[in-house]
Amino acid sequence: MEATVSDERPSPEGPATFHEVFAQREYRAIFAASALSWVGDYIAKAAVTLLVYQETRSVALSAAAFAISYLPWLVGGPLLSTLAERHRYRQVMVACDLIRMALMVVIAIPNMPVNMILVLLFAATLANPPSQAAKSALMPLVLTGDKLVLGLSLNASTGQAAQVVGYLIGASVAAFNPALALLINAATFAVSAALTRFGVADRPPAMTAAHRSHLLRETGQGFRLVFGTPVLRAIAVLVFSAMLFSIVPEGLAAAWASEHGAGGMDTGVAQAVIMAANPVGFILGGLVVGRAFGPDRRLALMRPLAVLAPAVLVPALFDPPPAVVALLAGACGFAVAGMLPMANGLFVRALPSGFRARAFGVMASGVQVIQGVAVLVTGLLAERFPIPAVVGWWSAAGVLLMALVALRWPSRSSVDAAVTAAERAGGAAVAPAEDATREQTGGAPDRGEGGADERPPTQDGPGDGPVAGRPGEPGRPRHAVR
Repeated sequence: MEATVSDERPSPEGPATFHEVFAQREYRAIFAASALSWVGDYIAKAAVTLLVYQETRSVALSAAAFAISYLPWLVGGPLLSTLAERHRYRQVMVACDLIRMALMVVIAIPNMPVNMILVLLFAATLANPPSQAAKSALMPLVLTGDKLVLGLSLNASTGQAAQVVGYLIGASVAAFNPALALLINAATFAVSAALTRFGVADRPPAMTAAHRSHLLRETGQGFRLVFGTPVLRAIAVLVFSAMLFSIVPEGLAAAWASEHGAGGMDTGVAQAVIMAANPVGFILGGLVVGRAFGPDRRLALMRPLAVLAPAVLVPALFDPPPAVVALLAGACGFAVAGMLPMANGLFVRALPSGFRARAFGVMASGVQVIQGVAVLVTGLLAERFPIPAVVGWWSAAGVLLMALVALRWPSRSSVDAAVTAAERAGGAAVAPAEDATREQTGGAPDRGEGGADERPPTQDGPGDGPVAGRPGEPGRPRHAVR
């Protein structure tokens, strides 16, 4: 298998350009396929939610139809993502698109029982983790260096825009024909499959048959790599911490608009403005920061932006009107988008190539769980305390958490050493998975049956020194869909 991790380091030179990114034929195919399928997904979410409500007049069942798309990530995201490591990435992406296309056509059949709709919808969403994992693992093979960071930023911003566009189109179409909206989604899957099949190169699997073990064991190796490697663990903590608070205004928007006045707006409009603010801010942040600053400056901005993201939500304590709440949420999205693509770029460069899909499954599942927990906990708190106080104090706690994460961020030399170790480890196509894990974590290999020790390694990454302290200190190596 060809080398899969770029050896480029952030440099003080100018950032990569959109032209350079879109000049890559494979990226154009991945980008177009992703954008189409994302829009189709959100069209289908709006349509299925309305379809179930029309059939049952049950708000609970309608909400269940909306929430069921998150369930595969919670019950088996890492396990399903591991499948992408065993097969050709293009093959996985095309197969998942065709499966989802067929199931959407079946769901669109008139007079389909609601329980069958929910079952088929769940089956369709089971294809999301392996498809997204394959796409995530493919990106570093297509783009390198700062082009990878810009490509990830474009993907993230496009996903946010697709959410807004998909919901608007889905709600409009589903209002007079939900089945048509589902067929539109099926068509986006068909086009996505064609773009992927004819626009993406057919590469060998990251994991050869000789290096396969048990699926659960392979999944466990992904967890061990992410949380046992100091640099990867630091990035995971940063991303998970950001998700704890950035989702809260969106999750509480309906109650906030209803209970605390709409500030002259219609209540529904106020809710929509608050919910859309974070995605809009995220789009702007990704584009502005990605284009205005070079790689070195973006790397330096990661820690300040991480602290700023929750800090801008603290003024919610003063119970501002919805328009101001939306500005705060938008500013939070802007800050998160400014630091997340760089963190994602570092993450994929510090991963051995044979572990990217598994690590993506771990991260994506963690993001889903943490966002759900954050909304659930703040919702429960809002039952007893005013929503502005809940959001404000929750965000203040987020400032302290992100400050701690920033202070413990690994040094530049640590990150470079982790990337070098990932290049040496290569992946399961070159060396057994246990050796790649050991290379990254500094621990002993998982010896399997009859082996001496199967516990996750806890040593620091390449090298055996203590965890590096504040950024900039001389430190030894230590430790961002469908």
